Amino acid sequence: MPKSSKKQINEDEKKLLKILQINSGDNIDKIAKKCGFSRQKLWRIKKRKEKDKTIWGYNAVVDPEKLDLKHYTALVKRSVKPFDEKMMDKITTERLDDLLPGENVTVEDCLYVHGNYDWILTFTAPDTKQMKKFCEKLMGAFSGYITKIDIQETMVPIRKQGFKHPMAKKLKEFL
Repeated sequence: MPKSSKKQINEDEKKLLKILQINSGDNIDKIAKKCGFSRQKLWRIKKRKEKDKTIWGYNAVVDPEKLDLKHYTALVKRSVKPFDEKMMDKITTERLDDLLPGENVTVEDCLYVHGNYDWILTFTAPDTKQMKKFCEKLMGAFSGYITKIDIQETMVPIRKQGFKHPMAKKLKEFL
C-alpha cells in the first residue's frame, strides 16, 4: 500500500510550490516547518519538481531604481509572416539581452500572448536612450516579423513576482 495517495502528493506539491513562490530564499528547515513536512520530504518534492521543470529557476526580486535602472514593458505586434525554423530557434534559444552587448539592458520576462499584442517583454535599462536602442535592435533582429512596438515605462511598481513593493506608497504621488 502506498504511503501517500496521488491526491495527497499533488496537494503537498502545491503547498510547497506556493510557499517557495513567497520566499524561496528561506532555509530548508523553515520552509519544511511552514509546509508541515520533514526536511527529507520537502527535499524530495523540491528535487522532483526541479527535475520535471515545474520549478525552473530561483530569482531575487530587485528594485531597478536602486541600480539606477528604469523598468519598461514592450508590447509587440508581429506581422503575419510565418516564422521559419531559423527564426523559431532564435526566439526560443537566444538571450534578447545580447542584442546590445556591453550595455546594461536586462530582459526579465518574454511572453508570447493572445490578444491585441503577440509578445510582451519586460526589461530594465539605464535610460530612455538605451531603451530605444534596444527596441531598434529588436526590430532589426526580427525584421519583417514585427510591425509595432509600444513601450510603457513603469512609474511605480506595486507588486513584482507576487511581492508587494516596499515603495508602493509612492503611487499616491501620481494619483
